[in-house]
Amino acid sequence: MKFAQNSNTVFDRATADYHVSDHVDAPHPNPYDEGTIDHTLYAKNMIDAVQWHLEDIIRDPEIDPVEALALKRRIDRSNQERTDMVEEIDTYFRELYSGVKPEKNATINTESPAWALDRLSILALKIYHMKAEVARTDAMPEHTAKCRAKLDVLLQQREDLTQAIDTLLEDISAGRKFMKVYRQMKMYNDPDTNPILYGQK
Repeated sequence: MKFAQNSNTVFDRATADYHVSDHVDAPHPNPYDEGTIDHTLYAKNMIDAVQWHLEDIIRDPEIDPVEALALKRRIDRSNQERTDMVEEIDTYFRELYSGVKPEKNATINTESPAWALDRLSILALKIYHMKAEVARTDAMPEHTAKCRAKLDVLLQQREDLTQAIDTLLEDISAGRKFMKVYRQMKMYNDPDTNPILYGQK
């Protein structure tokens, strides 16, 4: 099985595992061996799954403002963890292909493999939840039809993205493409670059 195809299997498993409890604070043991890329992919999707539901919760119009602020802080931390994990996956690819000499006319892709996989992880969640909308017995037929059409698009999008990622990895391994890892350098999280934070020193 190719890498992106395998990633879909891991992402779908993590998404399904989250919804066994369907609670942002429930424990979710990682079934893959620590140190493997599948372990990292599973953990990545679990972060995405928890954050997905945190984003749902914070949009409750009746939410207590104090609780909302705490959730916002938690979402911020989750975003940073997500970014760190994407960069960890890109480091895996950089090491995997470190011995490949790019061809003279090799080109760089618009995004790294790991950021493309990040989109694939989110697609697993979108597909899961859109399937749930299609299966709702309390929804109007118009809602069901609209969600079924969206699900068809999401499934096609995942198929296309999966193929594109596997093609990119094949091109990198053959030297037709090369990759660089750019750290996100999120300034608002850094007390040395966020003027609100360093202004308080």
